Amino acid sequence: MSGVKSRLSGLLGHFSSGASTPSPFEHRINHHSLSPTFFLPRAAAIEPDAEAIYHITANGKVLHRTYRETADRARGLAFYLKKHGFKRVGILCPNTPAFLESIFGIAAAGAVNVAVNYRLKKEDIAYIFEHGDAEVIIVDEEFVPLLETYRSQHPDVPLIVDTDTDATEGQLTGPFDEAVLQGLKYDLDTGAQGWEGLESQAADEESVIALAYTSGTTAKPKGVEFTHRGCYLASLANVIESGLNYHRGRARYLWTLPMFHAMGWTFPWAVTAVRGTHYCLRKIDYPEIWRLLKEEHITHFNAAPTVNTLLCNAKEAEKLPQPVRVTVAASPPTAHLFEQMSDLNLHPVHVYGMTETYGPITKGYFLPEWDALPLKEKYQKMARQGHGFISSLPARVIKTEVPDDTITDVRKDGQEIGEIVFIGNICARGYYKDPEASRKLFAGGVLHSGDLAVWHPDGAIQILDRAKDIIISGGENISSVALESMLVTHPDILEAGVVSVPDTHWGERPKAFVTVKQGKLLEGPEVITWARNVSGISKFMIPREVEVVAELPKTSTGKIRKNILRDWVKGQVSK
Repeated sequence: MSGVKSRLSGLLGHFSSGASTPSPFEHRINHHSLSPTFFLPRAAAIEPDAEAIYHITANGKVLHRTYRETADRARGLAFYLKKHGFKRVGILCPNTPAFLESIFGIAAAGAVNVAVNYRLKKEDIAYIFEHGDAEVIIVDEEFVPLLETYRSQHPDVPLIVDTDTDATEGQLTGPFDEAVLQGLKYDLDTGAQGWEGLESQAADEESVIALAYTSGTTAKPKGVEFTHRGCYLASLANVIESGLNYHRGRARYLWTLPMFHAMGWTFPWAVTAVRGTHYCLRKIDYPEIWRLLKEEHITHFNAAPTVNTLLCNAKEAEKLPQPVRVTVAASPPTAHLFEQMSDLNLHPVHVYGMTETYGPITKGYFLPEWDALPLKEKYQKMARQGHGFISSLPARVIKTEVPDDTITDVRKDGQEIGEIVFIGNICARGYYKDPEASRKLFAGGVLHSGDLAVWHPDGAIQILDRAKDIIISGGENISSVALESMLVTHPDILEAGVVSVPDTHWGERPKAFVTVKQGKLLEGPEVITWARNVSGISKFMIPREVEVVAELPKTSTGKIRKNILRDWVKGQVSK
């Protein structure tokens, strides 16, 4: 009888909901947690002497660093952070080796990185580091003054200053290098465990690896919680979707995209996963970018449409002998831009996403049959936002004129307008310390983008506008994005930004702000005449006003700041 009781007890144990119930993965020997931190020690083990970093330092020297050296420095930083018990580490740096090493070192220490946009105001930087609970801040020497407001409120939070030189010890080095050396010594003194003593594989893959803050153009920035698992899967998707390992030679990736923006769309990990070379840039410099494209044979870079527009129109621009894959996102690109890029052998990889999706989550997949189409139609198809990434589920477009928690797809007819939503592995966990905003983000069990789009019969989505940027004129919906893409086909217009202005008859009409190509002269009335008589723009879409300006206001990632354009219309902000 005791044997029966024992068997029954064991059987009941399978149905118990107590705390002792094992995890489904607890006893699996073929399972490991997913963390992209593992990509760095893996790269160093496979190709220790492969070039990981090429960088022009702040003191004007060319720095070359191997994967062995990069992994050692990240390991040293990790042990330094472990020694001092830091769990929330701020980063305020441009695209430097220190930033790249910190991404890996902070995670390996079991800590969370809080990277901040150095183009923000001091007050916003202070808000983010305070909201993110930073316990220590890694800061580039140039940006130490940006911490004045934060330091006045938190004088006890230590700074680890990076001098960004080619030296690793001696007079030219700084606190960041000293922290690395101190960490390496601490590892030796405590048993020389190396990476085995760190968390290259996270204890919990669903734990937070980074807080990626939104731009906060209309409200306080929100801290988007990136998990180890999400970053791992997004990184692998970017390896595939951007073709980082498509050729026999090593990927040479140019850091034009800020690493602070959605953790560089997870490319710090993706490039490392394929043992590519990171070409770090302290700032956007178009002559230098063209030099690197030509002399260093860059194979990939990521950039917003505005960066690509200015790059294509730089005086150094010329068709490259070898194709470069350019991952384009941050705002909807125009078909005209893709034609310009292709003529220079810059091949667009069109992706779309948001900070809340680890950056890119859809891709405009180029189909071979498009080569047989007229050029205009081909590039229009390339400018669509496309289909969901391989590590995500398909993107959807849902009806907006229904209750908030009702999820109903629009027709796939390229006509009915709805909101883009996402489901799947590469949707972030939520907003740090903001449950109400997280609830709204995931209302109805999907992640809401706030972007309005149509769904084409082939399943591709195409953005029309942000909900707040649609212009309703005389009952017609005008997409500011669509009108901008038409205006930049004018031979003398470089960029265009469109917002609504009040109209006593139509309710609203579009107003366009445009910049002009170098060496060209243009007046607003000329553009309106062209729009009416030459362009093929529908009559109801023709701007009521066109104003030529020296520069359009943009976010750090190259999006046109429509809120500033609206303030210009109201006369609240000077141009």
